[in-house]
Order: sequence, then C-alpha cells, then structure tokens
Amino acid sequence: MPWDVQLRQGLYLPQINWWLDAPRPASCSFVSHAHFDHMAKHRLTLCTDATARLMHARQPARRELVALPFGRTHELEPGCHVTLLPAGHIVGSAQFLAESEHGRLLYSGDFKLRPGRAAEPCAVPRADVLIMETTFGLPKYQLPPSEEVIADMVRFCRETLAAGAIPVLFGYSLGKAQEILAALTGAELPVMLHPEILRLTQLCEKLGFTFPAYREFDHLVAPGHVVIAPPQCSKAWLGRLAPRRTAMMTGWALDSSTKYQMGCDAAFPLSDHADYPELLEFVERVQPKRVITVHGFAAEFAATLRARGLDAWAIGKENQLEFGLGS
Repeated sequence: MPWDVQLRQGLYLPQINWWLDAPRPASCSFVSHAHFDHMAKHRLTLCTDATARLMHARQPARRELVALPFGRTHELEPGCHVTLLPAGHIVGSAQFLAESEHGRLLYSGDFKLRPGRAAEPCAVPRADVLIMETTFGLPKYQLPPSEEVIADMVRFCRETLAAGAIPVLFGYSLGKAQEILAALTGAELPVMLHPEILRLTQLCEKLGFTFPAYREFDHLVAPGHVVIAPPQCSKAWLGRLAPRRTAMMTGWALDSSTKYQMGCDAAFPLSDHADYPELLEFVERVQPKRVITVHGFAAEFAATLRARGLDAWAIGKENQLEFGLGS
C-alpha cells in the first residue's frame, strides 16, 4: 500500500500517526524550521539540533524533542525510518525523508536549491512520493542571479549613504536578516542590527555560520551605517532613523507593485524559497512517482507537472479525492 497523505488542518501521515509542520498543537509533528508559523507546541516534536536551539531561543517552552543531526537515520515508528536532510531555507531547516514498506516519502518543507550564505546547502534525494512547497509556482517567478541582486542592494546602500540618509534593509529576523548580512561580506559597509536580529545572528554564529563585522543598533550613531531590521519593527523604533531610505528584501519583489504595497523606497528579489525553475529542477532530480503540492501556487504548479506527464496534485483542492490523498 502506498503512502497515504491527508490534509487535516495540516499535513498528516496516518500510517505512522505523524504530522508535517502541523500549524496547531498535535500529538507528534515534524517541524522543518524555526519560523513562528511552524512552531506550534506539540506533545512530541521532531526537528534538527539547530532548529531545536533556535525554537528555544525564540519561544522558550518545555518540549519533548527528538532532535537529530542532518543525515542520521532514526526509527521514528516501528518499521519507519526517518532521515532529516538540509533544505537550504534558513539555518537548520530540514526535509523529512521517511522510508517504510510504503516506499520513500520526501517532504521538502520550505526549501531552495540556490547556494545560500546563511543556510546549509539543500540535499536532493530520490523518493517515490514528494510533498513539496510551491510558493513561487508560476513561470513569472524566476529570480535573477543572486550576485546581481546583491550588487543592486549594495549600490542602494552606498547611494543612500552618499546622500546623507540611512539605508534600512528589511528582512525577517531569522533567516533573511542573516542572509542579508552575509551578502554584505566584502562590501566594507558599517552595519547595525536590530536587537532581535542581533540576538539570533549571535546564535547562528554559535551554530557555525560566519558573518562580516556588525554592531548593535544605536540610534545616536546610526548615521553612516546600514541598518538591518525586521519588517514588523515598530514605527517608533523606525522613527529614530531619519533621514532614511528603506528596502524590502523578498522574492515578491519580482512583482513591480511590491515596494508600494510594503511602503518602501525599493524592493530587491532576495528570497529563501525556490523559484519556478528550481521547483522544476527539484522534481526532475527527486524523480518521484507522485507529487503533492502545497502552499503558494500549488494548483497551478501541479497542473504544470501533469502537463509534463507526472502524477501531480495539489492537496486541499477538489482533485485530491480522485487520487486517494484523503480529506
């Protein structure tokens, strides 16, 4: 009998009674990475060692954990062995590879194939069933080379400083902020970090990552510095930076309206998710017999794969019942 994948307010594997990134507290759930929308307080959590440390730093709580290093195979349930593999999304982010009598199942979680400066390189194993996120699952979402994006970002910073203003680069406190900081290596720009970004960056350093020089934010001496801040920082905090020019670092910058929607002076397409060509490449390399798409443009990407002759379906859509994906 093949793997049964169900959608019950989250992805569920009934044959082993485990959830995948369950959005609400569950009995047993794999947590792919330490972003808040993946960190529900489950009775038992499976994650990487790094994700366990980051979760504790971001949301201290008593948790029963199975924390594994990358590549170590663990008997999760009788007859089912699991290996966590790097996903390339943020520090510690993992894919879930399960092997049992039902075959090999791979859940990608959030991932990217492009080499990152603040994440472990993505692994691409073979699997019979692939459950993959498809955030950028439309052909128009093709990211330019990272070197070009970083060059544009550095140019924005230098031009802003030359004009006597403070460049503020927005990125999520964990993952994107460290990628931005690492991207400034060699640019010889003085950098200040928002306090929450500072705290998590120091933890990432303890986990083995290196970054260019930075200092804690101090509004009294902020002029002349590049400031990296989370998008949700308060208006009062941001108000201490004047004059300033702001830039959002996001894959959605491929949409020309993004900088206006975000209320920023600029937006640069630096993403920690796979773009459309990477999604296609990932499927080609995994060589699955069946693909289940989730998140973003899941239905559209599944249709693209079907047009290429693959058995692919977006879970949570009407077509799921036709192919035994559960409900």
